[in-house]
Amino acid sequence: MKTIGLIGGMSWESTALYYQTINREVARRLGGLHSASFNLISLNFEEIARRQRSQDWDGMSRILVDAAQRLEEGGAQCVLIGTNTMHRVASEVQSAIGIPLLHIADVTAQAIHAKGSRVVGLLGTRFTMEQPFYVDRLASHGIGCVVPDEPARAEVHRIIFDELCKGQILDSSRRALQEICAGLASRGAEGIVLGCTELPLILSADDTTLPIFDTTSLHALAAVEFALGATGATAAH
Repeated sequence: MKTIGLIGGMSWESTALYYQTINREVARRLGGLHSASFNLISLNFEEIARRQRSQDWDGMSRILVDAAQRLEEGGAQCVLIGTNTMHRVASEVQSAIGIPLLHIADVTAQAIHAKGSRVVGLLGTRFTMEQPFYVDRLASHGIGCVVPDEPARAEVHRIIFDELCKGQILDSSRRALQEICAGLASRGAEGIVLGCTELPLILSADDTTLPIFDTTSLHALAAVEFALGATGATAAH
């Protein structure tokens, strides 16, 4: 089993989902008392969020590069950035380490292709929905994106930062997100990308008629595949 390295804490609510998903899948594949070989660096999200608000991407890049290098030095054999937004600096992180960075948009694109979708609705933070880094990454895989209009983008962003990152799951917010998903469907979306790792806390396949692409789960399962490879595929279930 290879060792997974995760840069987490952005927020810790979704980092807990990563930890749970990875370990449950390793146990499912290998049985017994197996769990993942796992290195985790959990950052203080307040520091990251403050830099996001001031658009200090260079400062955030330095923080994530340092975390990735420490994971590598500690024996990690791959690195995951446990947040969609911070893939804004993924190329800088990858160039600073000698182990692969598993890009969340790449594994999501694989799932979208497997479902046969060509255009997806993208939900996430303002940074993910409005800046080109995520849309362009999906476009490089031949996938088009539809994003909500400005008022809806503001509402999704608010729900993420003011509620989900604080562990608050409100039915009123779920209904608002369902309406936003319906609007994306009316504009041609063939699936919904939960492009924020907190969104699976509030939205699931039961909440929309469109296929849901849960980036948190997809990213975590890609890490398990990397760690186990053929060993995990042939192990008892």
